[in-house]
Formats: sequence, structure tokens, C-alpha cells
Amino acid sequence: MANANDVVIISAARTPFGRFGGSLRDIDYYELGAIPMREVVKRAKVPASTVQEVFWGVGDTSACRDPYTPVAARQSLIRAGLPHETVSMSFDMACVSAMHAVKLAAMAMKAGEIEVAIAGGATSFGQSPMVVRGLRFNGFRMGDVKMEDPLYALGYKDFNPVSVDSDNVAHEYGFTRKDLDEVAFKSHQNYGKAWNAGKFKEEIMPLPIPQPKGEARALEIDEQYRPDTTMERLTALKTVYNTRMITAGNAPGLNDGATAILLMTRRKAKELGLDILGVIVASVSLAINASRMPEGPGFAMLKALEKANLTFDDMAAMEINEAFACVPCVSMKVAARGDDKLFRSLTERMNPNGSAIAIGHPNTASGARIVMNLMYELRRRGGGYAMGSLCGGLAQADACIIKAE
Repeated sequence: MANANDVVIISAARTPFGRFGGSLRDIDYYELGAIPMREVVKRAKVPASTVQEVFWGVGDTSACRDPYTPVAARQSLIRAGLPHETVSMSFDMACVSAMHAVKLAAMAMKAGEIEVAIAGGATSFGQSPMVVRGLRFNGFRMGDVKMEDPLYALGYKDFNPVSVDSDNVAHEYGFTRKDLDEVAFKSHQNYGKAWNAGKFKEEIMPLPIPQPKGEARALEIDEQYRPDTTMERLTALKTVYNTRMITAGNAPGLNDGATAILLMTRRKAKELGLDILGVIVASVSLAINASRMPEGPGFAMLKALEKANLTFDDMAAMEINEAFACVPCVSMKVAARGDDKLFRSLTERMNPNGSAIAIGHPNTASGARIVMNLMYELRRRGGGYAMGSLCGGLAQADACIIKAE
């Protein structure tokens, strides 16, 4: 039943996701975030002052020109033309951030604090600098200076690289290198089919990319996608970080991109005479043992279904983010609870338009990307429910159920 307090989606857009060192590498971090913020307000045809608060996922702040405690959400929203009086929150839950931003916005609306918000996030791996530590109080006078690349063996210093933990869990569940490569191959195939069918035109806003000579070039496709991907090429790749199965082919890249979703209460949308694209049905979060990351989305999906009093049979579309190819594999095993028939059914229905391996994974932007892609997919199918989930940040996970009416 429709309720005036329902949290609804009014508009949603994202940049194309750029490859590491690709077309988006020179875009200022604050402007990168401003691009989709500006776009969702424009699409809704409402004054910028309508937005009361911005919830914004920000992970690697070293990409900011003000790396020490930047207020990235605020700097981006001002660039986007929102009033200086707009409240904002910049926060870090790693890959979970942009989906959690949707949850925070919904919570604020349910609490009666606000009626309109933008939720999303931005990541720029391409602008992450090298780091030099230990000089400030060490009286450095001469000799070599050691520089650190924060992107190498991406993970957390006091823990295994996330690729190693993921590989260990996948092996424990009995998945093989072939299983993971098949997921990667399917991701590129599904993305290519979706792209050729025009499915991404609603969410991706073409970006003009300046060229050394001549006119700017329009980027309108995710650069991570490789149409020439084959199982043979995936099989030939070497594993990374001494893992059994993880390769550059069955993991996403280090990508640049930004996403934004304009959310309102149903009451406010009706007052403004706006079309409703989707409804937030349930948003949940959880955390598990830090070494068990691939299991997180599976547990989160079960929690979301319980909260919404729904089942997998009610879901017309689903996505588990391919943080590594093993993540949807393991999480579907978790979600199936030992039911092989359900596991096979989930495998057939999951990630119909591809996921991070083909699309790219600018970490703190991906969660909102999943929500908007599922929403547009539902609308093409004539309505129904969809659920997305992703892991991140030492085995935290969010899941979100939406519906299109």
C-alpha cells in the first residue's frame, strides 16, 4: 500500500565509470561528485534549494586537493549549484558507502527530519597520490626517500589483502578458478547485451572529455567493459598476490566515477507533482568476521528479505556486486542455505546487466549504481521488486530492496 511517508526515487544518474588512468583521471574530485548531483536536480526539474541534505560516500580522501579532513560532499554540492545552506555528510564505509547513503537518507526521512535528499558517492583511483611517511619529525637531511603506493595490494595494513581473504573463502566453499572466470566472462557478455539494448542510456550521462587537439570526445560507455573478452583470455591470466584463483580478469579494476540518487518522501513528490521512479522498501546493514568478506552480501540479502517479509521468488531482478567474481558465488551459497536448486536459480537470475567486473567499481559510488540500475531494469519489466547487495570495508555489507509500481 502506498504511504505518504514512503521514501521514493525521483531521479538517478551516474557518470560513465573510467578505467584506471583513463578518461576521468584528470577530473577534479569535487567536480566528479558535482556532475551527477547537478544532473539529478536538473532531471527532476526542481530548484536546487529543494534538496535539504546530501549523504555522500567518500573513501580515499587522498584524491581530494584537501586530503586532510576534506568535506567532499559539501565541496561537491556547492560546485553543483546547491545552496550553501544545504546540509551534508561525507562518510566512509568503503564499497558499501553509496548504498548506505541511500539508507541514511531514508532513515532521516522516516524520522521526519527531512523530505528531500541526494544520496551517492564518488571515487577517483586515478588521482590517488604516492605517499611519503615519517619525514615530519625525523630531521630528514640526505639519502633516499621511500614512497608508498596506497593502491598496491589494495586492502588494510593490519589484515590480509582483501583478494587473499576472498580467495581463501572461495576455496573453502569449493569454487574453482574456472568458476570465477565464468562469472567474469558472463559479466562482460551480459553488459554487452544490455549496452546494445540501450539499457544504460537512462543512468549513464555522457561526459565530454577534452582532447589534445580538436573537439571534446563524448564518453558514454563504461571503460572497464571489454567486448573481446573470452574464456581463453581469462584462463591465460596469472593470479595475483599469491592467491589460487584471483586474477585481473575475474576482479574489477581501479575505477573512477560518481553516482547520485534524488530521494523524497512520497508526500513531497506528490506536492511537487513529480513522477516516482521507484520506492525504497528495505535497507539493511551488517558486519561479519573481517576475513569473511565474500559471505557478507548473502547474509545481508537474507536480512533484507526478512525485514521486508518477502522471498527470493518475489524478486524480479537482483545484483550482488562483483567485488571479486567469488563474492556473488559465495554469497549465493550463503543465501541458498544449502538448497542447490535455489543456488542454481539465483545463479541464473543474478546480475542480468553485468556487474563490477564489466562495469567497473569506483568503490564508494557502486552501491547507488546498483540501486539505480535495478530500478531502471524494473521499470523496463513493468514493475515489481528488486534487490541489490554488496560488501566492503573489512566484511561489512548492505542490501537494499526496491520496487517499481
